[in-house]
Parts: sequence; structure tokens; C-alpha cells
Amino acid sequence: MQSKGLIKFLVVVVSLACLYSLSFTFVTRKVESDAAEYAQGDMLKEKAYLDSVAGQVVYNLGVAKYTYREAKAREIALGLDLKGGMNVTMEISLDELIRNLANNPKDQAFNKSLESALAKSKSTNTSLIDLFVDEYKASGSGTPIASFFATKDNAASVNANNSEGQVRTWLKREADNAIENSYKVLRTRIDKFGVASPNIQIQQGTNRILVELPGIKDEDRVRKLLQGSAKLEFFETHSNPDVYPLLENIDKTLAAALRNDKTSTASATSNDTTATDSTASDANLLANLGAKNNETDTSAVQAQLAQQNPLFAILNPSVYQGQNGQPSLTPGATVGYAHLKDTARVNQYLTRPEVRSMIPSNLKFMWSVKPEHNSPDFLSLFAIKTSNTETGAVLTGDVITEARDDFDQNNRPVVSMGMNAEGARQWRRITAQAAQSNASIAIILDGVVYSAPTVNEEIPGGNSSISGNFTIDDTKDLANVLKAGRLPTTAKIVEEAIVGPSLGQAAIDAGVNSAVIGFIVVMIFMVAYYNRAGIAANIAVVFNVFFLLGILASLNAVLTLPGIAGIVLTMGTAVDANVLIYERIREELGLGKSMRQAIADGYKHAMPSILDSQITTLLVGVILFFTGSGPIQGFATTLIIGIITSLFTAIFISRLIFEYLLDKGKKISVSFPWSANTLQNANFQFVAKRKLYFTISIVVSILCIISIFTKGFSLGVDFQGGRTYTVRYDNNVNLEDVRSNLDAVFGLTTEVKTFGSENQIKVTTTYHIEETSDEADGEVLAKLNEGLSKVGDNKYEILSQQKVGPSIASDIRDRAIYAAIFSILIIAAYILIRFRRWQYSVSAAISTTHDGIVLLGIFSVLDGLVPFSLDIDQHFVAALLTVLAYSVNDTVVVFDRLREYLSKPFGKNENLGSTINKAINSTLSRTIITSLTLIFVLAVLFIFGGEVIRGFSFAILIGIIVATYSSIFIAAPTMYDLTPDDSAVQESSPKVKETKAVTN
Repeated sequence: MQSKGLIKFLVVVVSLACLYSLSFTFVTRKVESDAAEYAQGDMLKEKAYLDSVAGQVVYNLGVAKYTYREAKAREIALGLDLKGGMNVTMEISLDELIRNLANNPKDQAFNKSLESALAKSKSTNTSLIDLFVDEYKASGSGTPIASFFATKDNAASVNANNSEGQVRTWLKREADNAIENSYKVLRTRIDKFGVASPNIQIQQGTNRILVELPGIKDEDRVRKLLQGSAKLEFFETHSNPDVYPLLENIDKTLAAALRNDKTSTASATSNDTTATDSTASDANLLANLGAKNNETDTSAVQAQLAQQNPLFAILNPSVYQGQNGQPSLTPGATVGYAHLKDTARVNQYLTRPEVRSMIPSNLKFMWSVKPEHNSPDFLSLFAIKTSNTETGAVLTGDVITEARDDFDQNNRPVVSMGMNAEGARQWRRITAQAAQSNASIAIILDGVVYSAPTVNEEIPGGNSSISGNFTIDDTKDLANVLKAGRLPTTAKIVEEAIVGPSLGQAAIDAGVNSAVIGFIVVMIFMVAYYNRAGIAANIAVVFNVFFLLGILASLNAVLTLPGIAGIVLTMGTAVDANVLIYERIREELGLGKSMRQAIADGYKHAMPSILDSQITTLLVGVILFFTGSGPIQGFATTLIIGIITSLFTAIFISRLIFEYLLDKGKKISVSFPWSANTLQNANFQFVAKRKLYFTISIVVSILCIISIFTKGFSLGVDFQGGRTYTVRYDNNVNLEDVRSNLDAVFGLTTEVKTFGSENQIKVTTTYHIEETSDEADGEVLAKLNEGLSKVGDNKYEILSQQKVGPSIASDIRDRAIYAAIFSILIIAAYILIRFRRWQYSVSAAISTTHDGIVLLGIFSVLDGLVPFSLDIDQHFVAALLTVLAYSVNDTVVVFDRLREYLSKPFGKNENLGSTINKAINSTLSRTIITSLTLIFVLAVLFIFGGEVIRGFSFAILIGIIVATYSSIFIAAPTMYDLTPDDSAVQESSPKVKETKAVTN
């Protein structure tokens, strides 16, 4: 084995890197365990504990130290299906943006085109802007589309002579800015909401934003928080020296009030000595978490400061060291700085009744949108002056005509801003007044301060330059905020899923159980069949899972239940490469070679098949990653990484183990006596009997197609739209009773299915399918509860719910169809490139299409006949593509062996049918063993993996059986029939008619 030292070094480095990545998960779990132990079930106390340690070092490696917040950002995060919480897809109203950009024209052709485009967007993946421009062009209106957008506000970007293409490009750029700004607003709102480990991402190529909020319990509050419109405003400010005396008085008032609160609490609890500790000392305890019994002078000082100066103990006044060395109040609107964990406490203090009465009516305190670069754990508090307007702002964002990130004469990042005539007139007055005292003007969006630049002079023309301690990213963000100020766009929830914590815990238990059992099954089977070589394969599988989890952690990937299924499936596919190698070693041993030579040649000759089979699966994984969303992306991520780690461990780690055993003179066995000759001398006439197999496949495919077009499918809510709920009753329920009650309430047919046990059901309704408002959600939920409550004296609980709007459903459905078609085409293209014969490519495409039709047909036929859900949804599409990948995987192994045989002398002189038979028979052991391993693992997933992925695992389980059949009986025999008599498939001799006659 060449480069053995380099491979050992690589294994050690990768192992250490994975251990490092995984260590953060262990650290954060330990901290969270301590928090849970401290809180004793009180979620508020648990959150307060975690907030208090967010900036504390919890992981010290000597060369590097990590706070809890930093460690949390590097752990393996759990998806909502495992942790519970809320998942929503927000859609930015681009129709509203288009109208605002055109100043809401009354033109009939314009509005009719926009309405038509909006209707079409619900059933197509084409962007609303493209649809609108095309619709307007088709309307035949004589007014150029550019004239609607050539307003004073847009004068810098659009004029009436612009072409249709230029307007289209400009609209798309404005839409991207609006989406980006909405993303930032949502991110800020969610950070203020205090959700642990939220996931917010723009769905590229769409006007949608995905938001995942683990552990959320107040769904209504979240909906209001996410869907409220944001408004950009400009406020005057108070100066820090003017406000500081007020803060001093507030601090003294708080100290007295808190002492009174403490005295009252002590008096109320004087008869219960065991109850005095918790309430009175929570603030001190949380401020000194981690110290526990190590009382220091510092903690004593902090405790005394918290009693005497409660506000200034957590809010540092904005001061600097003057020329005399004494602290002086910093000029400007910033009045203090507070640690991120303390901002909630500051807000609590400032909203106490005795404090609110002290604050003037024209003063508001607002936080900065994010920490400064030199103090990443602290937010700035600003003193905002309110005017006599309705909102208190002196100017609103709708006056801004242009904003861009720029550089000043010293090449420092700045933001250039322009206003319309009315804005410029007011801006001149505002800046003239502010310049008299070098006051600041605060730029505020959604209640937080993005910037508060100091005004040095009057700005007469409305064109301003905002400078400060900015980075390039800062100026880009601020420019986007300013541009969005004149174009407020609303975001509405078009897809929503809520998973209760009990269902999430059940999913974790099911996932862990299936993973452990699947791991044990694979290990037992490999040792039972391959003897000592099976032990080497098992060690490789252990490293494979370890590397897989480590890489997932390093990529900050989110682990979902389908992701766990991917890990379990990876255990099965991980042995595929080992099986290919071991079967080849057994063949080499059969030729009389020594064990050392047989291992070397086995690895060498198995390599093309290993690479070809794994690359085809990798391609499908990549397609799934880019077309799927949420849990499906989690599955795709796991599948892709699993393939890479499987190749590494099978090719290198198992080889290192063999080399070690050979160097030590240890005996190596690749079989037991009973398994040594399994299928070794198989001589089945697959080509001769191909017409029988074709007939069976054609008949089954026709029956499946008939069922598909007559009975159809049960579509999941993500494919048809609507709302679905998982409900658990205390006792078993009759599905027909529930269905009839819900049909009567909703006035239409409701789908009710058993979900796991007989007391757990899944309800899907299309009532108000076109409406995604909160009012519609409330009405549907009320009617659902009305129908569910009629099922006798049987209490129930809604464990999870999901809402999918029609536009989302159409998008998901179309992407699924495209993904399936594209997968077949890209696999066929790869095989064409790899094998250089169209017969190979077309045969593989026919075989995989056959597998897809049969699997779809089985789901259609069995739907309603089996006691679990067989919905066609995103999970099914992931399963289908996985099956197609496996089918090609098996087929490619046969084709590789066929190509090898055709390059040898006997292959050139032998008829093609005999060569194909030999290729299939020689790989039959590998095909059967790999399929059995996967079937064992999938059976474990199906039985123990939980109800959420039961249909998913069933689809792959059945699909593997079908794919094994097609790879043996359909693919290569089809290639034989596609090869004309005069085609030189062999490198030298043609396939002649006499050859074909003999084969028949």
C-alpha cells in the first residue's frame, strides 16, 4: 500500500478535527444540563441562567477560549422535528412593491396585468416580476412600461425611455433589496424575541424567507411579531450630558424601590425559612453563575453595587477619560452600554411605574440594532427625542429617493443619501436646528437604532453623507435600510409548521433507537458473513459515523429526523464499498493468489465500480439539496457527507487494518465455510430469459399506471396546500366518527388518518386554502376544535400543525417533479460520459424509470390499505430519488464488470449475451449482500424510526427491493436488446446475428 504514512497522518488529522467540532456539542449540552438542574422545570429561570452565562467562557482549550454563545454557534443544532418549535415561510409582497415603485397608478392595463401575474404566480415557479412584465407586454397597451416607474423618486435609476428589459432588471434589483431588508428586519425582531438558536435564511431565487424558531410556545405572538410592517423614521436626540442626571435619579429611585420590595418579600416569608432564598437572591445568583461556592471580593463588590446602584450595575454610563484623567460624559446621544444578557433587565427597570413617571414625555430610550465591533457583547442605549407628530419622528423614510454605500475622500466607508423636494425642505430645517448644538439624528427602523450620526452643519439640498466607524458591510446594510424606507413591503406567512415538544422528544427517541439498532444489525451481519474482514468493515463504519457527525458539526448543519434516517442509511451504504472490495478479494483468492496480493488486487479492481456507484448517488444527493427544503435538505446533507466519508473509510481505513494484520502475520478471513461459496458459481441465463422478465415488468408497470391515473395518490399538505394537524386523544377513536364530525363542521371532505397509534390521528383540510391570514388560521382552528370535541368524552391535544399556501404547494410540487426528471437525465448523462455508449445510458434510464413507476404504483395501490400514511410529499420525493440513485448504483456495478469483461480476450471473442450473463452472475453476490444489508437497516428504520418517517422508510425499503430486481433483470438485458447486430460494443468484434440466435 503506497503512501501509508500519509494516509495514517490524514486519518489522525481528520479524527482530531471531528473530535474538536463535536466537542462543542458536549460542552453546550453540559451547560444546558446545569441550567435545567438549576431551574427545576421553570423555563424562565432556565433561560435567565443561559442568558447570564452567554458571555462567559465555558470551554477553555488553552490556546483558545469559547463563551457559551460561541460554543452554541458551533454545536450540532437539532431541527424542529426533533426539538419542537415553529417553522414559517414568509413571503414578501412583491405586488405591493411594484405598485409602490409606480406610485400606485390607476392605469387599467397596469393593474390588470399585475392582478393576472399574481394569480399565475400561485401555480408556476416563474417570478412575479417576469410574469408582470410579460402580462403587460401581452396587454397591448400603448403606454411604455418604463413610464410608470419614471417618477421623481426613481429618477436616478429609471427614465421613460428605458427598455422593457432594463425595467425588468431594475425591478428585480429592487425586489432583491426589499427581500434582503425584510430578512434583516426579521432577524432583528427575532433576536429581540429571545429565541435560542433561530434559523433564518432567504430561499434563493424566490421572494420567501424561511424562519425556524425552536422551543416557541406562544405562536400567536410570533405571528404578530413576524408579520408587522416596519417603518423607517428619523428622530432628534437628547445629549448624554443632559440625560445623565436623570439616569442618576432613576438609579437612586430604583435602589430605594428595590430595598422596599426586598423588605416586603422578607416580611411576607419570615415564617418560612426555606423560602427566602430564591426570590430575594435570584438577581445576584444569576449575575454570579459559575462561581457557586467560590465567593470572592469581586462578587461581594458586585453584589453591593447591585444593591446601591441597581441601574448602573448593569448599564455602564457613556464616559471617556478627560485630559485631567477624570471620567467625563461622552457627547452625543449614546447614554450607556449594557451587556446583551442585561438589556432585558434594563428594560424592566425603565418600565417600572416609579421610573416611568420620572421620564419626560419627549424622551424614549432605544437600543442599537447590534453591538459595536470593539465590544461584541454590549449594546448601546440611545436617548431619543420625540416631536409632536403622531409617531414622534421628525421625518419618515418615504422621502428618500436614493441611498448607496460609498467612500469619502479619505477612502472611508460612508452612506450617500438623497431625498425628494419635500424631504429636502424638512431635512434642511432639521439639520440646521441640530447643527446649532452638534446634536445627532437617529435613524430608526422597527424600534431600533441603526445609526445616530452627529450633524455638523445645515444640509440644504437633501443630499447627505453619513459617516462613522463603519465597515463596508455596515454601509451596505444601512444603505439597504434607507432604500427600503420609502418602499415598506409587508411579509405574510404562507407556510407554517408547529411541532410540540412531546412530539419532538418522541422523534428523538425514535431516531436514536433506530440508529443504535441499525448500527448493531449492520455490525452483526458483516461479522457473520465476512468473518474477520467483517470486523475491519465494522471499524470502518464506526469511523464513518464519527466523521459524518464531526463534519456535520463543523458545517453547523441542522440535524433533522430525515437526517438521522440518512445516518442510518449511510451505515447500510457504507458497507457497499466494503462488500465490493471483499467480493473482489474472494474472486482473487479463487484464482490462487496469496492473501496480500488478493487484497491489493481486490482494492485495485473494485475501485472503478466503487467510484461510479457512489458518484451517481452523490449527484442525486446534490439535486436533493438544491431542490428540497428544511428536513429534506437535512437528509441530502447527511447523504452527501455520508457518501464521501464512506469512500474514505472503506478505501483507506479498512485497508490500513488489513495492512496492519498482514504486517503482524495475523490470519485474515473474508468468509466462513458456509458463506465462502455463496453464489460463487452462479450461472443464471438472464439474457435468454429476458423476455419473461420484461413481460413481468411491463404488466406490473401497466397495473401501476392504471392505479396512478384512476385511484391516484394521497397528496401531502406540502403538495396540495391546506392545513394539517396531528392530534392525540386520551383514548382510542373511531376514524369515521372524527371524519363525519369534521366534514359537517368544515362543509367539505376532510382527510383523517391514523398516525402511529389508534388514539393518534392526522387531520388534513383544504378549508380556506386560499387564505393564509391569522384570521383564517383562527377560524380553521376553531372549527377543528369544534369537530374534535364532539368525539364523546375523550380529551385531546394538538401535537403539531402545518399550513401550506397554494403558491408554496405548487412550487414544492413543481420542484419535486423537476428534481426527479433532472436526476434521471443527469445520471444518464454521467453514464454516457463514463461508459461512452448510449446503450448503457438509455438502459440505466429505462431501469430507473421502471423503478419510479413501480414505486409510485405501489404507493397508489396500498394507500388506505396499510395502517400508516403513504402521502406523496417531500419525504416521498427524497425517498424516490434515493431509490433511483441506488438502482443506478447497482446497475453501474454490473456495467463496470461488463466493460471489464469486454476489454479482455474472452470478451472480445465471446457473444455479447454470454458476456452479459457472466457480468451479472459475477456481481450477483455483491448485489444480494448489499441489498440485504440495506433491507435490514431500512426494516429497523421502518419499525423503530417513528411515525414521521415511516412512509419515507417504507418507500426506500420497497424501492430497494424493486431496484435490486431491475438492476439484475432489466438494465443489462435491455442494453443487449438496444445493441444492433452491427454495433461494435466489444472493442474489436461486432455482435453478429448468429450470436444473437445462440443467446436466445
